[in-house]
Amino acid sequence: MHYIQLEKNISLANFTTWRIGGPAEWIAQPKNIEEIQYLINWINKKKIRCNIIGAGSNLLINDKGVKGLSLCMRNFKGIKIDKSTGIIEVFSGEMLPSLARKAAASGLHGLEWAVGIPGTIGGAVVMNAGAQEHCISSYLESITTLSLTGEYKILKRKDLNFGYRYSLLQNENLIVLSARLKLELGHAEKIRQITNENLNHRLKTQPYSAQTCGSVFRNPEPLKAAKLIEELGLKGFRCGGAEISTIHSNFIINANKASSSDVKELIKYIQKKVLDAYGILLETEVKQCGF
Repeated sequence: MHYIQLEKNISLANFTTWRIGGPAEWIAQPKNIEEIQYLINWINKKKIRCNIIGAGSNLLINDKGVKGLSLCMRNFKGIKIDKSTGIIEVFSGEMLPSLARKAAASGLHGLEWAVGIPGTIGGAVVMNAGAQEHCISSYLESITTLSLTGEYKILKRKDLNFGYRYSLLQNENLIVLSARLKLELGHAEKIRQITNENLNHRLKTQPYSAQTCGSVFRNPEPLKAAKLIEELGLKGFRCGGAEISTIHSNFIINANKASSSDVKELIKYIQKKVLDAYGILLETEVKQCGF
């Protein structure tokens, strides 16, 4: 029998960038496909639910914890780059900044915008992550998925119904195993320079070193959520330990041991203020687990 470490009642706070969350009933961090298959068999035998976690950078977990298996994919890594064709095959636990840098070093153009996004490629595909008018779906050819009943499937970009911060995967119980991307050949030094400039811009305009989940709200296009929140003078407003960032108002930071309730309360407060002032209900981009 294949051995993988299954841990019980481990705090999920360290598995999210907000550093918020109660214990997982069970947690595992597979490193290869055999371990993932073993875990699929295990949850089916046990008849327990499975929650898939990437880098936890777009996730609010209930302080009361999460039942079932929390399947953390961040150790499931690997990148294969073919410079001649621009094709990249990448496992879903690979981090976007790492992928962006490796693509730039290989002289492949297309992911310069992704260098400051602290998520995994799997999470990025599910959310159709993006920045600076770019999104991951523009460069995606296909993904390989595994269902919670053990069925493999290759899905092409057109199958995934991509939209703004949306893919069909948000409604499906599928594990994204890998992605196939197609980039364009360019000049390595120029691509590296743009990648670094993008990161520096992000460092200056976002609370990069704070404990956040990234953007909390989707932009009600063509408007920007941050601008609406800032115009209401809400920067720095707090609920318990959760605070609206003074650097970028679409970020909520864990300023002082914030609870999941603090964050939820602050989200509702912002939504009410924006709705009252502009008649716009801001939709959250952040996913919630265990509520």
